[in-house]
Amino acid sequence: MKVLVTGSQGFVGRHVMSYLSGHGFEAIGTDVSAGADVVGSMVDASFVNDKLARLDFDAIVHLAGIADLKKTMADPYSCFQVNCFGTLNALELASKKGVKRFHYASSANVYGAPRKNPVTEDFPMDPRVPYDYSKVVGENLAMSYFKTRGVPVAMTRAWLLFGEYDHPSRALPLFIRKCLKNEPIGLFNSGRDVTAPAHSANFAKLIAKILEKDAAVGQAFNFGGAETVSIRDLAERVKRLTNSNSELQMLPPRSPAEAEPQVSYPSTEKMRKLLGYEYELSLDDGVRRTIDWIKKVG
Repeated sequence: MKVLVTGSQGFVGRHVMSYLSGHGFEAIGTDVSAGADVVGSMVDASFVNDKLARLDFDAIVHLAGIADLKKTMADPYSCFQVNCFGTLNALELASKKGVKRFHYASSANVYGAPRKNPVTEDFPMDPRVPYDYSKVVGENLAMSYFKTRGVPVAMTRAWLLFGEYDHPSRALPLFIRKCLKNEPIGLFNSGRDVTAPAHSANFAKLIAKILEKDAAVGQAFNFGGAETVSIRDLAERVKRLTNSNSELQMLPPRSPAEAEPQVSYPSTEKMRKLLGYEYELSLDDGVRRTIDWIKKVG
């Protein structure tokens, strides 16, 4: 199967390209950044309808978008332009090409702060910031093309992803670099937030399952790691796996709104049952892989 991957040069996109290419798929990457097979913006309808439409592919994995929450709050217009209109262009392309599958990468952020856990796919949506709203809009666009144009859509809502190529300011790579230097790690709100982190290779495997299984069509799938951990637990794990002497510093919340810990983790029963999904890497294995990569790149 030939698969067009949008946002192929991003953190997650690189893992998806690598995984698909190594598991029997032919992956074609497009991105605004240099290094992609085809360089251009999904917001540019002429690029999508001309350059991309001339390519030969059977499926689209749509990852392109602005994911930096601070940027989306500072500039909501650009957030909606890229995340919503870019998705609309991708869906129109999928419709015209008659693809066998269209994967839309939504986000666990559509649920907001859940009132109970684990979160199942039928939980009500409660977006809070522009990024969250853009993902809700994207899901509705995707489902409208599924119901009215017959595009075989499937969606994922991922929790905390990590791995090689991750931005250095994000929690896990930050913890790893601090531990490798035996520097103190500051944990806001004492690291009491709880989530289900997963290496991006695990997420890439889910996408491969979605591309292969007809049971995925018309469905949304929650995705998170097999283990539920607090941010403090995650920092302790990094310390153990790096044999570090870093001190964990318990800091107050960054704001009064964050005083109550954010506890959010998914039910993954649906993806296991409908797609027969099993994890590619354990949490420890994924952290080790990320540590090895950071040691190489610095």
